[in-house]
Amino acid sequence: MKLTWLGHSGFRLEIEKAVILIDPWISGNPVFPEDRRSDAIQGATHVLLTHGHGDHSGDTLAIAKELKIPVAGIYDLVNSWVTHHDVEGIGFNKGGTVDLGGARVTMVNASHSSSLDGADGPIYAGHESGYMIAGEGHVIYVSGDTDIMADMGWMGEYHRPDIGILCAGGHFTMDMRRAAWAARKYFDFRTVIPCHYKTFPLLEQSAQALIDGLPGVTVIEPEVMEAITL
Repeated sequence: MKLTWLGHSGFRLEIEKAVILIDPWISGNPVFPEDRRSDAIQGATHVLLTHGHGDHSGDTLAIAKELKIPVAGIYDLVNSWVTHHDVEGIGFNKGGTVDLGGARVTMVNASHSSSLDGADGPIYAGHESGYMIAGEGHVIYVSGDTDIMADMGWMGEYHRPDIGILCAGGHFTMDMRRAAWAARKYFDFRTVIPCHYKTFPLLEQSAQALIDGLPGVTVIEPEVMEAITL
């Protein structure tokens, strides 16, 4: 199983028979090298979206149309895109589980907001979400954009993820210290990978507080377009 950071909250996950692009914001992403786009999306089988904000959904429609692959995510947004943008979609909702190329993907709660940019202001884009992705002997918790929430208690106990991909940049989401606290209290991760940081000066630039807060846990600071084998 391989995981490649696309910068910000975007990842390329190679698991089972799937190559899943999670929140693929590539165009205009200040930390993504433009000449690596083809490498990032090559062979992708699905796009998995946590919510509608442009720094997550930015390239979703373009990639889905170019590669003729489905977008999986919250029903309201995905169904709207299927209707109005001629893409294939797998719309589901919290508690639902779908099979993406042999990986079992369950939508779980997140605490954030979700909208698309419109001419007259933000447009409702369904609820924000996270995911539990099970495959190849692992369960990966993709937090999406969120703060700490009590739901993490049952989510950790029920799904028992061993890998956490956690938003941790602060300002718009929990920061490194809050992410470390949540990981200690609610989960039993072997590996944690931070995201939603370094992109802009407004966000945290270092994961050191996360590392310091999780003794005994392997915290991997990802590098853009460098594959991590899990």
